[in-house]
Amino acid sequence: MDAIVLAGGLGTRLRPLVSDVPKPMAPVKGRPFLELLLEYWIGQGVRRFVLSVGYLAERVTGHFGAHWCGAEILYATEPEALGTGGALLFAADRIQTSEVLVMNGDTYFAVPLGELKAFHEQRKADWTLALFRSNDSQRYQGLSVGLEGNVESLSGAAANGGVYLMASSRLRDLPWKAGERLSLENDLLPHALRSGWRVYGREFDSPFVDIGVPHDYRAAGEIIQ
Repeated sequence: MDAIVLAGGLGTRLRPLVSDVPKPMAPVKGRPFLELLLEYWIGQGVRRFVLSVGYLAERVTGHFGAHWCGAEILYATEPEALGTGGALLFAADRIQTSEVLVMNGDTYFAVPLGELKAFHEQRKADWTLALFRSNDSQRYQGLSVGLEGNVESLSGAAANGGVYLMASSRLRDLPWKAGERLSLENDLLPHALRSGWRVYGREFDSPFVDIGVPHDYRAAGEIIQ
């Protein structure tokens, strides 16, 4: 399936450590973080990526080009910062598959794609979120899920891990147009729940790191295998 990587973030909190590249290109283990992220998902079978880029986009496009490690790479370059939801919609018209994997470009979450896809298809879900356990409600969106994994509310003990499997057709059902500034977490996801879409969450006990803050960025090399 195709994948959209939301890689346009400014990385303001990382500026003291990394100032000359966009956040997803920050070096981890001597390599750009985005290389490690794409490498993992290529290993899971993804062969076509749309990178949603913005800040210092040329550092990403110049590095990966049109193909990288056997995968096709396309770009959606935001004319201005559109937020996670806006970036997703801006990139969505380049998707060619009925399902699309969506992920944050500054988060590494080693979710087994086969398990995520099987769960998504068994539940006949419109959107499936990969979840993990976290006590940091200030950084991560909490969710409450039912016994079957259906998302009941946007508060709870399970944390949104920034990896989503979505029915591509649902992106066309959203009431916003490409180019609007939106949050995936605070605009698109609440709309999906209000509209009665089949939104599910599956918790994974997999390596997770968010390089958005210096402490976790420094630890990323030990977490990513």
